[in-house]
Amino acid sequence: MKLCFLLPSFLLLSTTLAAAAKPDVVILDATAVRNLRIETTVVESADFEETVFALGRIEPLPGSVAAVASLISGRVAALTALPGDTVTAGAEVIRIESRQPGQPSPVIGLHAPLSGLVTRLDVRLGDPVEPDRALLEITNLDEVLAIARVPEHEAGRIPPGATAHIRLAAWPQRSLQGRLLRFGTAADPAGGTLDAVFSVANPDGRLRPGMRAEFSIVVAERPDVTAVPRDAIQGPPTDRHVYVKDFDLLHAFIKTPVVTGQGNDRFVEIVSGLFPADEVVTRGAYALSFAGAGSVSLKEALDAAHGHAHNDDGSELGGTPGQPTDAGPDHDDHGASHPALPWIIATGVLTVALIVNLLRQRAVRR
Repeated sequence: MKLCFLLPSFLLLSTTLAAAAKPDVVILDATAVRNLRIETTVVESADFEETVFALGRIEPLPGSVAAVASLISGRVAALTALPGDTVTAGAEVIRIESRQPGQPSPVIGLHAPLSGLVTRLDVRLGDPVEPDRALLEITNLDEVLAIARVPEHEAGRIPPGATAHIRLAAWPQRSLQGRLLRFGTAADPAGGTLDAVFSVANPDGRLRPGMRAEFSIVVAERPDVTAVPRDAIQGPPTDRHVYVKDFDLLHAFIKTPVVTGQGNDRFVEIVSGLFPADEVVTRGAYALSFAGAGSVSLKEALDAAHGHAHNDDGSELGGTPGQPTDAGPDHDDHGASHPALPWIIATGVLTVALIVNLLRQRAVRR
């Protein structure tokens, strides 16, 4: 008697859970996909970097800054290089008219001691000059230092020669690579940080002293970790989800719950919810959260995918609306994805276990 009452109730509960696990589907047309600029990437297992985040700045290398000064007293007769100009070593940058008598007065040229960018000019045309005064500054920026202010409690995790992914406020989408040279000689007691000094190549000269930078310093690597780009993860911490491109329906994206692990500056570890070869939305994922059911109905999407008409709810035309048909694998559960499968398996296992347990109790009582 108990079996008759409990089994239908249990099956009803299992069916409810399986229905709740069925993900939402957003179906768009080609125009909406273009407007939202949807981009996707295939889920793969790869090496995952554990990182430490820090803020910092760009500075020139020691020895890469040079001053230009006159050996004689006089006045500035010509300026042949101005701030922002790039000069080569040996090029004339200033001309000085000497105070020594002569008709005309002797004029000498001052030359760049190294190649680089003119970063400062401290005189004007006609200004008097003396030998103890620096007139112009040149900085070589082929290689620069990126100095990260690392929290003291994280500094011990950074190995010698560590790599850092560096992003600048000026170019947030561009990532640079830096190599750890050394730590600072003293910690900052006010901020509780220790400087970590990285060398960064700057072949195009776009990095300038004083620029603000963000650092993701690699402290460890783990192999064979399933991860997706950070842009793919949506929702609050209690409801993390991604949008998976449907294998069957054109321009259809399935809202799929995931459990996340560690994250770094580029990727977030996926503990469960996705499988290799799933194609997740990266760019445009946030916009999909507000797309509702999309701009194309399930019926229209299935008609286009399978080449024949369906009911409004996606069931086969001529069958009972809302009921699945035996037309083949393409019609098992339109719009559903693998997150519902564990519920179905669990339902079957628990049902069998319940039946066996009740039969055993009945046999004992006899």
